Amino acid sequence: MAKALLSDAPPTGRELAAGSVGTPQLALFCSSVAVHRALCATGLVPDQVLGVSFGEIAALTAAGVFEVPEGARIACLLARQLARCAGGMTLVGAGEAGTEALLRRTGSPALALACVNGPEETIVSGPLPDLRTLEETAAGQGVPAARLRLPFSSHHPSLTGPADAFAAAIGHLAPRPARIPVHSAVHGGPYGPQDDLHRGLADCLVRPFRLPPVLRRITTAGHALFLEAGTGQALTRSIQQTLPPDAADAHAPLADPAFPWPRPDAPAERRPDTALAALWSTDDDHTHATAR
Repeated sequence: MAKALLSDAPPTGRELAAGSVGTPQLALFCSSVAVHRALCATGLVPDQVLGVSFGEIAALTAAGVFEVPEGARIACLLARQLARCAGGMTLVGAGEAGTEALLRRTGSPALALACVNGPEETIVSGPLPDLRTLEETAAGQGVPAARLRLPFSSHHPSLTGPADAFAAAIGHLAPRPARIPVHSAVHGGPYGPQDDLHRGLADCLVRPFRLPPVLRRITTAGHALFLEAGTGQALTRSIQQTLPPDAADAHAPLADPAFPWPRPDAPAERRPDTALAALWSTDDDHTHATAR
């Protein structure tokens, strides 16, 4: 796996998604950390970080809570549990209220609202037959719906077994005090010194996240600059769809060829209200590239 990821022709997101569970998770963690370090090297050092689902591992690593080898180990241990999470996930082109109404029309208690990415985009998690029914119901209502090419479910209340096993597996890794605030989309805000971070990471398997209120909370103190530390630009679009332009600027440096990367030897520019965001593979860039 290391040879493939470090070669001159690394695999595409589609190829990673088709690989065994664990390969895309480790690749996404490493790419998020690499983008974070590149931003820091050019003077774009974040004052706070935001982790969205699997991206919490990279966000906590960026904040110094875990060392990079520890973060990579956590990513692999999570992937081991994801292999036990039967089912799948479907992207729905509707807001939370619209998706809840769609779930009621579908009539399956096994489905759960997993993610609220923005005002008009959610993800539903559950068994594959129930997701097919959801997608057929959505088509009948004229609501866009696309299955994620992920061989597991997540953010589902039935996954307490894998979540507990994951929390126990990473329990020996002692977290360090964060150098900067770490916001969690699942936690609903910043982690505090008394929060159990092992349980917080495990909660990403069983609890939903609602991104819009977390973004609004980050920007209550003033205008924010969001820099997406990942390979896509899904979170950037979510921010642009959720927040007014006078509240935040959002960029995806790695996905935008026109992003003005500062020269490493240029004087560092202080950014008083910045947030680095790390994503994982249920972002809509990944979805559009690999939907069934």
